Amino acid sequence: MSASWSLVIHGGAGRITRDVLTPEQDAGARAGLDAALKAGSAVLAAGGSALDAVEAAVRVLEDDPHFNAGRGACFTREGTNELDAAIMDGRDRRAGSVAGVTCTRNPVSLARKVMEASPHVLLAGQGADRFAVEQGLEQVDPAWFHTDERRRQLDELLSRNADAFDSDMKYGTVGAVACDAEGHVAAATSTGGVTGKRWGRIGDSPLVGAGTYADDRACAVSCTGSGEVFIRVGVGHEIAARRRFIGEDVQAAADTVLAEVKALRGTGGTIVAGPDGTIAWSMTTAGMYRGRATAQGEHRVAIYADEG
Repeated sequence: MSASWSLVIHGGAGRITRDVLTPEQDAGARAGLDAALKAGSAVLAAGGSALDAVEAAVRVLEDDPHFNAGRGACFTREGTNELDAAIMDGRDRRAGSVAGVTCTRNPVSLARKVMEASPHVLLAGQGADRFAVEQGLEQVDPAWFHTDERRRQLDELLSRNADAFDSDMKYGTVGAVACDAEGHVAAATSTGGVTGKRWGRIGDSPLVGAGTYADDRACAVSCTGSGEVFIRVGVGHEIAARRRFIGEDVQAAADTVLAEVKALRGTGGTIVAGPDGTIAWSMTTAGMYRGRATAQGEHRVAIYADEG
């Protein structure tokens, strides 16, 4: 049993600079990250599981309109919200995920229900919505997810090019990875996708091995960024494979795989937690909403790349 625990969270990566964010947006995002860190840390400090900790942290971020997940999710081209999420337990590599859900307040908790109360890994669309109701998860009117800022982003995009989708602005996917005092790891990720997405587009967040992955033999990973490229690289599994097969530390593995994403003209970031308690974050972008906490007393949040 390890005497240590660790937690890392993210709230998205992208063109996030001091001249893009207002002071109010900066402060609001930091407050949201701090609240999520506290929620996850409370679970771990009490001896709880990494799985419970990442769900608790992500639920806070889903409820915070500063981030593109749950309330505050971006809009599809049709002006709706389609939510994706995944969770994975490093102890036995059980996983659950959902895509294109429309009424569940906390999609990460629905993903966990898929893992624990169904024989499947991934449910999508109307079927996932029905399953959420059957499982008694809190349902909300779809308008609950709407925010004026996300609607403004859609309108701006459509005014430039009605056929475009936004793959170059501020990614807001949220996620968490943790190692608990027993040395087990877990990962969770939740997103509203990308502004202006069409045809039921699904990114990397709910895909096990791409945007979300956890394996006690290696590490837990949650990603944010250019979903199509993260899928093609298989970022989550690739980082874990480098850990398992060539023994890279979490930082080196994350940096190496994100360099591959960048070589394919993708951008974004990732957070990683190893079963030895080591943690890392890495990004190819100007910023990533992020935070980290450990049993040794570290507790900090950051936004811009130059914050370390």
